[in-house]
Amino acid sequence: MRTLADWLAHAQSLHAQAIELGLDRVEQVRARLNLRFECPVFTVAGTNGKGSTCAFIEHIALAAGYRVGVYGSPHLVHFEERCRLNGHAADAADLVPHLEAVEQARLACAPPPALTYFEFTTLAIMRLLASSKRDVVVLEVGMGGRLDAVNVIDADCAIITSIALDHTEFLGPDRATIAVEKAGIMRAGRPVIIADPAPPDSLLQRARDIGAVPWRMGVDFGFTAVGQQQWNYRGPGMRRPGLAYPALRGANQLLNASAAIAALEALKDQLPTSAQDVREGLARVELPGRFQVIPGEPQVILDVAHNPHAVAVLAENLDALGFSQRTHAVFGAMADKDVSGMLARIAPLIQNWYMCDLPLSRAARATALAAALPSGAQVTCHDAPASAFEAAVAAAEAADRIVVFGSFHTVGGVLEHGLPQLGGRHTTSPSR
Repeated sequence: MRTLADWLAHAQSLHAQAIELGLDRVEQVRARLNLRFECPVFTVAGTNGKGSTCAFIEHIALAAGYRVGVYGSPHLVHFEERCRLNGHAADAADLVPHLEAVEQARLACAPPPALTYFEFTTLAIMRLLASSKRDVVVLEVGMGGRLDAVNVIDADCAIITSIALDHTEFLGPDRATIAVEKAGIMRAGRPVIIADPAPPDSLLQRARDIGAVPWRMGVDFGFTAVGQQQWNYRGPGMRRPGLAYPALRGANQLLNASAAIAALEALKDQLPTSAQDVREGLARVELPGRFQVIPGEPQVILDVAHNPHAVAVLAENLDALGFSQRTHAVFGAMADKDVSGMLARIAPLIQNWYMCDLPLSRAARATALAAALPSGAQVTCHDAPASAFEAAVAAAEAADRIVVFGSFHTVGGVLEHGLPQLGGRHTTSPSR
């Protein structure tokens, strides 16, 4: 096994299940690797908004001159996107020795634990980040928190974004139960930024039980919008007035940006940042696939909204974009998602649907997605996101818009082939 592709195939073969929650196997290998961080670590959990919050912390810290490492998942097109060093994806060749080290550590355990693909690759990326001597590291939880692989690392500051229903078969049937799973990233005596404006009581109780130090949105920190151009952040001991709206678009991004600023305020003694650092970071932040608006005719919107809560935010953001003659939607999702709940919220905004299959066994078929639409909806089914997008492009007029949403594989499947020149009017590609 010499290449990244070789190692990823090997990681895929180690465990019969895609997901097996639990930290015992990961902790065995982490201990063998002697994996730890010598710099402050932020761990970010939540149902939605995790990636954006990580990106805000990342870019503000970069503006302050820190060496920053970020781990996030899943990726859109290339696996290397999961590891960012100073804002850039890691090189494939740089990941290989760390994947090899994880395998050597795994085989040294008696018996060798069967790590999942996510666990194996998470350990490798965290080892790369630890060895690269960062000033600050940001770790995004994959699912839940308490039993997620990143939770073998003790966070100096935990951030919990929104709490909504998703992955209920693993995390529980209601917000109260899911909140306890996400609360697992908290640590005694350390700050936890609670960005959900209405967190379940179970989350606050867990913080009290373990002695974490909660910072609550709307209580200990928050934001106020000042017209359409500026907003103010307030924290327990810091004010950041007159901030420009962040480069990431959408009604929810002030909440995510506030959580990021609060997290940096909580660790200001180790990681001081200035008002100018915040302004510069907000202006430069980027994260593909999060209400990413590609200008042109027709306009294209890319969003990885894949649960009802996220789709509700997407619908709100689409409303705020203003008039569009028709909206065409390319949609693909996993079979275990609340497809009906997602479609019910956004269907009134969509005139033409292009449902697509995804290249995973656990994905919903396009025909099943189409069946979940209201009777009489204009819908066609396609074998892949790229072909669905091509059909939308062929049908769209200049004054229309195309929204690509659902699974990361839906957005990634479109980006992988690049955005075509739309009707001779559009040449922008969001690929980095």
